[in-house]
Amino acid sequence: MKSLQALSLALLASTAAFSQARAADIPEPSNFVAPSPAEWSRFMVRVRAIGVLPDSSAKLNIRGGAHISDDVMPEIDFSYFFTPNLAVEVICCASHHKIRGRGAIDGLKIGDTWVIPATVTAQYHFTNFGKFKPYVGAGVNYSIYFKEDGGPAISHLKLKNSVGVAAQVGFDYMIDEHWGVNFDLKKIYMEPKIRLTAGGADVRGKAKINPWVTGVGVSYRF
Repeated sequence: MKSLQALSLALLASTAAFSQARAADIPEPSNFVAPSPAEWSRFMVRVRAIGVLPDSSAKLNIRGGAHISDDVMPEIDFSYFFTPNLAVEVICCASHHKIRGRGAIDGLKIGDTWVIPATVTAQYHFTNFGKFKPYVGAGVNYSIYFKEDGGPAISHLKLKNSVGVAAQVGFDYMIDEHWGVNFDLKKIYMEPKIRLTAGGADVRGKAKINPWVTGVGVSYRF
């Protein structure tokens, strides 16, 4: 009888030890949550110095043409990234241009005007070159002309707002996660209608400004 009791106690002890060992092998529940994919920085702002370099050909109906001057000014733009590669950019600036006659009216000061070349481009950014981030873009431009001021012989000068297309190439070189340097080149098609009054005569024409816009500046992404 004592032998049977001893055997039973031994079996119970062995079963308890085996259960503890199995329990030690089973991992305890964890509150660990797998990290989500890293978010890309969706916003970028750039501040540039830009040069607006018109093609400078305006045709007027008095056997003459016009030359439109270059300008350099500050510019700011904003970009929103839908994905790491696809973004949309909006630029904001205003430039000032002088208009002088050519041909039969060579040297005549026709006047000057301010223009806001509001431009929106859709961009594709290449992400496989490390810190070097080139991009291409295409979009639409709506140019607003204001503060037109006719020359001494011009009693009235008006440029009509124009719509055109825009193409773009450029790159950002990122110094760190947020800051970078930028180079940008755009071709903007701007062909406003011109109307002026000279010596009582009503003169009309079309300006094919179509500028190249070059820019160098800094980028900040967040």
